[in-house]
Amino acid sequence: MSCACRAAGAEEDGPSAVGSLVGAWMARHPPERHAGRLLLGVVAGFGLCIIAFALSRNLWLSVALLFASGLFDGISVVLRSTILQLATPDAMRGRVSAINGIFIGSSNELGAFESGLAAKLLGLVPSVVFGGCMTLGIVGITAKLAPKLRRLDLRDLH
Repeated sequence: MSCACRAAGAEEDGPSAVGSLVGAWMARHPPERHAGRLLLGVVAGFGLCIIAFALSRNLWLSVALLFASGLFDGISVVLRSTILQLATPDAMRGRVSAINGIFIGSSNELGAFESGLAAKLLGLVPSVVFGGCMTLGIVGITAKLAPKLRRLDLRDLH
């Protein structure tokens, strides 16, 4: 679950999880063309959904935004996992996957701490907006500094 949703008190099994189920479809049908641009786009979409969720005062809009954020998050997880598996040499795949799992688990815990601290210091809504803006900033920095990722096609990794 995203840091912003944790800070907002969202539960793991809400609309965001439903969106993740839709994104899981991609595990069987990953996009081969323009995977890097798609990855950057869905992470940016996630950040925009989180900002809009923080500012929303309409229940159904908030539900739709959580659904969309779960969809974008699910797509990004599938794309990142696919890229990692295809870019890793066969002999190293298990080790790289294990280390990746450690980093993901650690980042979730650190993110939960950061979200709670930000909510305490900034207030709930500003902290969630801040998290969404940081997501957009990271996407922008990554897009600028990693041109190979922007041009990545999964067919090139096979």
